[in-house]
Amino acid sequence: MRPRRAAEALLLVALLTGSAACGSRLPESAFEKSSSPVRSSGGEPIRVGIISSATSPVGGAAFTGPGEGARAYFDNLNAKGGLDGRRIEVIGCDDGGSSVGNNECVHKLVDEKKVFALVATASLDYAGAPLVSRAGVPDIGGQPIGPAYDTYPHLYGIYGSLAPRTGEAPGWHGTLYGGTEVYRYFKRAQGARTAAVVSYNQASSAAYARLITQGLKAEGYRVVPETVDFALPNFRAVAADLQQQDVDLVFDAMDTHGNAQLCEAMDALGVHVTAKVTNVQNWTSSVPKDYKDAPSCRNALWVTGSSRNHDDAGDPAVRAFRTAMKGRELSQWQLEGWAAAMWFTDAARSCGTELTRACVERFMNRPEPYTADGLLLPVVYKELAEPPKTRHTCLSVARWQDGSGWVGQGDMTKNCFTVPQLPYRP
Repeated sequence: MRPRRAAEALLLVALLTGSAACGSRLPESAFEKSSSPVRSSGGEPIRVGIISSATSPVGGAAFTGPGEGARAYFDNLNAKGGLDGRRIEVIGCDDGGSSVGNNECVHKLVDEKKVFALVATASLDYAGAPLVSRAGVPDIGGQPIGPAYDTYPHLYGIYGSLAPRTGEAPGWHGTLYGGTEVYRYFKRAQGARTAAVVSYNQASSAAYARLITQGLKAEGYRVVPETVDFALPNFRAVAADLQQQDVDLVFDAMDTHGNAQLCEAMDALGVHVTAKVTNVQNWTSSVPKDYKDAPSCRNALWVTGSSRNHDDAGDPAVRAFRTAMKGRELSQWQLEGWAAAMWFTDAARSCGTELTRACVERFMNRPEPYTADGLLLPVVYKELAEPPKTRHTCLSVARWQDGSGWVGQGDMTKNCFTVPQLPYRP
């Protein structure tokens, strides 16, 4: 997996959901292994499915981006004649953010609609993952919101994985690993030495804060923990302490609303930091709206990720994505959904006229890393018996500037460090 990105999605979404996505799972007897063909005949449309939690309890905007990007890619591909003359037929399914809904979507797409593959999955609770795996349906370029992409064969998340993926437990016997490249970057490039970690007094938020703290300490930072009440947060007190502690960086384990409130408090007290570091889910063009009452803090927002900045219109691959999105508000998850659709297309095209799932998976499992025309940092799927102790990892970095949007900070293929891999339990 792409170390910190997967941990970020897994733990931060847990924070946003709490117990919202509850409900019993449908019995597995309702999902007998599909008799759908593994070969797609020449001439007929190629059916792909997109599962998203578009109407989840935490708000659809959090999960629709990957599917929007993938649809834009396939629409653009079809307008140019499709995949070797064959149209891509996209069938979407909104799982509502629940385990029951997700299982129903898997049943609909795999058993009823007989899709050839899934692309750009973004599910709050990917309860149907074992059923997809058992049916042998490739799931390509999904967001690792849960641990499924580090658990099951036939599932290929957008950031890759080095885990065995036996279907029994995530990662290595239930343990995943994340790197410290983000903290190394700010120490090396920005000279940061003191970092605050702001979290709610809530279990998932606290768990994510501990992960951040662990990584910061491994990189030698002085860490200032800040906890706010989930129901009645006093962000002004946090901002005052940030100023007193002379903090360089602010990390958080909070939602966008909490971040905006913290920024407003920082602006009100005149608190200035080197960087207010947010996550890839907040890497959107809606920053001026989300942080409209905090102009100073807004212009201190930095973000890190594993894909090329969607505001980098000078890059031809990004420019193609932006043109296809036709002026809509943009997000990094949309760009990664576009890259997921490209990944599937390239895998399918490698098969020529003999398009089979087995052929597609040979492409996915090849030793050469995949970059989606440079939109992704090199992604690879390997199965290591033991987790690596260190890993050479690169990252994409951008900062917000009013009037310019997200401005890239160096070449993402050169922002690279060899960093330790730290364990965490999903």
